Amino acid sequence: MIRKFAAILLLAGIASIFMGLLFTYEPDAELNTTARYYAERTAADIGATNIVTAIVVTYRGLDTLGEVTVLFLTAAIVGLVLAHGRRRTSDKRRLAPVGELLATGSRFLAPLIILLGVYVFANGHLTPGGGFQGGAIIASGVLLILLADPCRCLSHRVIDTVESVSGLFYVGIAILGIVLAGGFLDSHLLPRGELGALFSAGAIPLIYALIGLKVGAEFSSILAHLSETEEL
Repeated sequence: MIRKFAAILLLAGIASIFMGLLFTYEPDAELNTTARYYAERTAADIGATNIVTAIVVTYRGLDTLGEVTVLFLTAAIVGLVLAHGRRRTSDKRRLAPVGELLATGSRFLAPLIILLGVYVFANGHLTPGGGFQGGAIIASGVLLILLADPCRCLSHRVIDTVESVSGLFYVGIAILGIVLAGGFLDSHLLPRGELGALFSAGAIPLIYALIGLKVGAEFSSILAHLSETEEL
């Protein structure tokens, strides 16, 4: 009874805080100095029509590297923990069939989902999206494949190779930006191109392609390890 009462008090306190923030919130009448610079100068400086992409990949490139590193550590920890778990052996034969609709539908939808993920990170500098979103979409296609065939074993060597190579090239481009351009992950490493074109915004499309492959491989690695454990 005391625990329930304490939980209720905690929820009421949190609710009162959020209600206070909701009713006292007043949007800024104008942009601050940093936001104004991003809004007015990003397209001219970077050459990307998607301002959010330009900020994530260039202005705050170190933060993006940190986010990718955290995701890599998460995938590595999951792999290390679950690699010692028992694999499904005789249980595979007792699995109920998933159904013809799911099995057939996955053959058509999975390639389209993966293609959509590639489109999202390849056009991240032009339209909403980017490497993280595209990588997550690719991983959702891998999840559909595993749901349609629970006994399927994905090649960890291929996944690890894609993740390692894309991460290596990502860091290499970041360092080349310091040496050959103006700073870490500087997009001016490549020609800026025409604003709004597919091959524009300097090295941003290449950077986001590497991030998309890396994120997709890391999520896929987590899903593959989870699917291969006995307790799914």
